[in-house]
Amino acid sequence: MALKVAVQMDAIETIDTKGDSTFALMLEAQSRGHELFYYLPDRLSMRDGDVVAVGQPVKALRDEKRDHAELGHEERRRLSDCDVVLMRQDPPFDMHYITATHLLERIHPETLVVNDPAHVRNAPEKLFVIDFADLMPPTLITRDPKEVISFKEEFGDIIIKPLYGNGGAGVFRLAHGDTNLFALLELFLENFREPFIVQQYLPDVRAGDKRIILVDGEPAGVINRIPAPEETRSNMHVGGRAVASEMNARDLEICERIGPALRDRGFLFVGIDVIGEWLTEINVTSPTGIREVKRFGGADIAAHVWNAIEKRRI
Repeated sequence: MALKVAVQMDAIETIDTKGDSTFALMLEAQSRGHELFYYLPDRLSMRDGDVVAVGQPVKALRDEKRDHAELGHEERRRLSDCDVVLMRQDPPFDMHYITATHLLERIHPETLVVNDPAHVRNAPEKLFVIDFADLMPPTLITRDPKEVISFKEEFGDIIIKPLYGNGGAGVFRLAHGDTNLFALLELFLENFREPFIVQQYLPDVRAGDKRIILVDGEPAGVINRIPAPEETRSNMHVGGRAVASEMNARDLEICERIGPALRDRGFLFVGIDVIGEWLTEINVTSPTGIREVKRFGGADIAAHVWNAIEKRRI
């Protein structure tokens, strides 16, 4: 049975089709005969209790670098008339993002929102992970400069980053002897109203930052991201290099621990980050990595995701 699928995402004309997980999910939906409707988060509204979006039907998708989407004329749709909504816009996880979860919560689960918007709101990546503190490196969440200074004195080599950031933006390493701590604290305090997160630096990141994808709480694929020689961050858009990888016993142990919590929260598609022996993030907002896993000979994760969705809708 064909499903009516709405996709809330960033501008489709700007995506990099080679690596975009949302595009991979849409291609798989198209191959299964599902009807696709695309809209931007700014075009999501609620009128007299009805959640509506102004967007465009997707007439055709092509797995090409250019001219990859053929769209129909703009129209206004009630999202409760859809079977599935994919909430796939990238963070930052700000009030705009949070408001979208409140609106989409009005239609879920009668219309299946992936991932569950209420739990997405309550489980941002750098906070949900602290439910599993014993799997994490030493971690501090604070706006108190004295707490950061004390943490730096204890561990020497640290990472500091925005609590609700994404894509490696605003991630800094302060190694032993670095004299920029006070200047960096001033910068963070001036630019972020929320607390920030501080962690012990993990040298194992030089060997890579694994992205493990779980579908409905089960591990489905893995890719390793190697940071560039001059970089601390492994994110691919800042020079990280994707390489093939396999899950070891520790990776599977982490997945086994967190899998039930993911299923309980309705998280069908999740990407976790593992450095060495340590879990660092649980990404539930707009996880990526589907195309890289498949490109290196791994599973077709888009198919797994749609199998999980169809199990609930058909």
